Amino acid sequence: MFDMKNLNRLKKLDENAPEAMKSFRAFDKAAFTEGALTVQQKQLMALAVALTTQCPYCLELHTKAARDAGATDAQLAETALVAAAMRAGAAVTHATHLFGG
Repeated sequence: MFDMKNLNRLKKLDENAPEAMKSFRAFDKAAFTEGALTVQQKQLMALAVALTTQCPYCLELHTKAARDAGATDAQLAETALVAAAMRAGAAVTHATHLFGG
């Protein structure tokens, strides 16, 4: 099912919901523009989220963008481990709902 060529189908969203997609693209561009955080920091954050949501498209796109922004193997590794810790931590803390109070 995963194939980067599928992203070409985003044109269908552009055709069928042009104003919403135009707004989305503008928002996305603004969110990833350098500000209080560097582009690299933002891409590493996006990569951590992509690892957590396990979106293969996001993983590929944001890994490339993070590397293009200068991210090192060590930074990518730490990003992956932070994402793993967050995901595991959520499972552990949600386990509190398993026990009656």
